[in-house]
Amino acid sequence: MLNYYYKDSLAKFQEKNIEEIIGQITLANQFDSTLLQNKSWEQQIPILKRALAEYNGTIFFEFSIPRMGKRVDALIIIENVILVIEFKVGESKFHQYQVEQVWDYALDLKHFHKPSHKAAIVPIIIATEAKSSFIEIQTTSHNDNLIKPIRVTTADLSLVIKEVLSFFNDNEQIDSDTYSRGSYSPTPTIIEAAVSLYKTHSVENITRNDAAAINLSNTTDTISEVITYAKQNSKKAICFVTGVPGAGKTLVGLKIATSHLDKDHGNASVYLSGNAPLVAILQEALARDKVQNELRAGGKITKGAARQAVKSFIQIIHHYRDAYLVNPEPPYDHVAIFDEAQRAWNKVQTVKFMRQKKNQSDFDSSEPEFLISCLNRHEDWAVVVCLVGGGQEINTGEAGITEWLNAIHDKFPQWEVFISPNLKDSEYDAEHSILNLQKKCTVNFEPNLHLSVSMRSFRAEHLSLFIKNLLDLNTNEAQETLAKIIDNYPIVLTRNLSYAKKWLKEKARGSERYGIVVSSQAQRLKPLAIDVKSPINPVNWFLDGKEDVRSSYYLEDVATEFHVQGLELDWACVTWDGDLRYSELEWKTFAFKGSKWQNVNNSDRRKYLINAYRVLLTRARQGMVIVIPEGNSEDHTRKSEFYDSTFEYLQTIGIPLL
Repeated sequence: MLNYYYKDSLAKFQEKNIEEIIGQITLANQFDSTLLQNKSWEQQIPILKRALAEYNGTIFFEFSIPRMGKRVDALIIIENVILVIEFKVGESKFHQYQVEQVWDYALDLKHFHKPSHKAAIVPIIIATEAKSSFIEIQTTSHNDNLIKPIRVTTADLSLVIKEVLSFFNDNEQIDSDTYSRGSYSPTPTIIEAAVSLYKTHSVENITRNDAAAINLSNTTDTISEVITYAKQNSKKAICFVTGVPGAGKTLVGLKIATSHLDKDHGNASVYLSGNAPLVAILQEALARDKVQNELRAGGKITKGAARQAVKSFIQIIHHYRDAYLVNPEPPYDHVAIFDEAQRAWNKVQTVKFMRQKKNQSDFDSSEPEFLISCLNRHEDWAVVVCLVGGGQEINTGEAGITEWLNAIHDKFPQWEVFISPNLKDSEYDAEHSILNLQKKCTVNFEPNLHLSVSMRSFRAEHLSLFIKNLLDLNTNEAQETLAKIIDNYPIVLTRNLSYAKKWLKEKARGSERYGIVVSSQAQRLKPLAIDVKSPINPVNWFLDGKEDVRSSYYLEDVATEFHVQGLELDWACVTWDGDLRYSELEWKTFAFKGSKWQNVNNSDRRKYLINAYRVLLTRARQGMVIVIPEGNSEDHTRKSEFYDSTFEYLQTIGIPLL
């Protein structure tokens, strides 16, 4: 259910004077109105009274959009149409970012507010000093009864209302009470969730409340219970949390970290990730939000100071590791959450790095063993939380989860283990290590430590299963799963990158983010103006707007699996190169060396490459286009046969052509 600060029938709204209406708005929920806000309402109310004089319906002021932390100036229900109205008092021009703002409000309702799913929604922006309107009722390819924003002057508002009511003349009537009480189940991006958690320690107002969210809540509660148990009984414990791609493992980690920031009572926690782009983007997003909040509150804080505050609870795992390499004291934190724990380095990679880069000639541990040893320095209690993704290892030396299990078995058998039963699944390759661990340690299997439903894509919860079947070459299963998701989650196939870019721009609405993602080994896409060797700044790519050439929106710079793992786009273009080629029995894997493709026969490197495409194909929240280039018979590095078999396989699965 969504709230608001004023609701009335249009008939009663017409009868009340301006002061009475503003009084009701300011009294509702102890609304902290300012003089400037009151002046805005003084202008908005007469405009709406004039435009709505001949209609019956319901009006809401300050209708909430919790996921965005904003409120719509006015939401009006007339017959079968919902008008989402945003005023720009004193403005004479319609700025694009303002148009996107009202579009985002309407999109949020359409996606996440149940009574809005099938309703006709009309976003309207009113610039009170504008001299001319841009009245054009345009639908989109989504066919979901949400039209493009209409830009109007105060004088033309009544005309717009008349035209949209005529346009949507056959929809079902909307009951205003049912509408305002309807369930609201948003799915935030990890960036939105992180900002909310850091600001309020809560995501309840901006997240779903269905079975998937309950699953996530149960996981978080179970970990908190383990932390309480360890603290009260002076125990050391380690939890292994599994989940399908996009199920919310990072969200669980951030929620635990922000819920246990009570440093005064020895309960400090830290969220750690080896994913440098993810950490940089989250730190920057939190810092920007902190600066903006301070400004809104009348204060001032530098970006540097804001970043320093954020770094106290979200850090790069390697920085944390290196700090306690030279500092023999126990960590300040009693709770350490390791995201993407399967990506921790094995012993060979860690020893090599420590000896060559850190001058630690006697270092002899894997990364998991050393990280556990740091928390083991506490004399009383400590908890390690490992967030584990299946099939997510994408880099040399990434050990998978067995390295953690073996470290506990060999060095820390006194630690109590709480483990997801799904860790026995083949994709984690850990069953043998678990059996060994049970012989020596206390192992508790806890079903709540598995996140089974993807929350990344609110349109297609079976997307991760579809991609798994696709990459496992389970053609029949892939066809069946695709049939379940294709109506709500568009996936299209093309051989033309220009067509794909156009599709992305047509599909994305408001500020929905889109971009091109490719494998880090996709070195023969240069003829398509895609150079994976050209470095990008993931902060600019993920956070900056459409006017910034470095942002994903420009469709010039591309991100690889290393940039996007753990993050998401609304719409993605996955451009496929000859590094991964379909064959009937198995994927053929290649690396481009010098001037030609070479077979990749090493089993680990083959796994990393397939997992890279697993990451790329599960990034989009709302839909994706897959580009398989046609190749060029005159270029020995881009022969058609390098691409044709993959294209034909994806067609066979049932992915429609663009």
